[in-house]
Amino acid sequence: MKKRTLELRATLARRFPELEGLLPALDDAVARIRACHGRGGLVMVCGNGGSASDGAHIVGELMKGFMLRREVGAARREALLSVDPDGMLAGVLQEGVRAVSLVDAPALLSAAGNDLSWEVAYAQQVLALGRPGDVLLGISTSGNARNVARALQTARALGVETLGLTGRGGGAMAAWCDTLLAVPETETYKVQELHLPLYHALCAMVEEEIFGC
Repeated sequence: MKKRTLELRATLARRFPELEGLLPALDDAVARIRACHGRGGLVMVCGNGGSASDGAHIVGELMKGFMLRREVGAARREALLSVDPDGMLAGVLQEGVRAVSLVDAPALLSAAGNDLSWEVAYAQQVLALGRPGDVLLGISTSGNARNVARALQTARALGVETLGLTGRGGGAMAAWCDTLLAVPETETYKVQELHLPLYHALCAMVEEEIFGC
């Protein structure tokens, strides 16, 4: 683990001491996403309501620079320069972690909900997109969101690694998560207040491990 990663980890524990007990699980989640990226895999994220927004937020932090400027790699830079000799693309674009928010597919979600069941609206996407070695992050403040749990079950069946971001105990999702980040709160807004610094730390640590010096 890089020095800066350790500093980010320590900062989270200092600012939010109630999350210190989750540091080993956080380390594991970072390692799983880093390994997924290394093998060219895909990180999928899903949730409902505020957790859906959190999922989209996480994908935004993974797909472009968050705390670092992620310069395009040499081979990709040359490819970009071959089509844009002025260098605008090579100079502006940044490397990213392959990630997708399963919430951001309204036509597919509504079709799956209407034609199949809302309970499998995310599972359908996992079935179509997921490959062994990919990662699915399911978010639910209670841990009992049925459509998220079904997505995690589907991921488990396909060999997709599973992460959960929940409230205390993990709810029904806990059984389907390889790594569970269950913050020590039960009220929805309090859980969400702790999810934010936790997933910001996750994204920053992943970024440092993959793109840091």
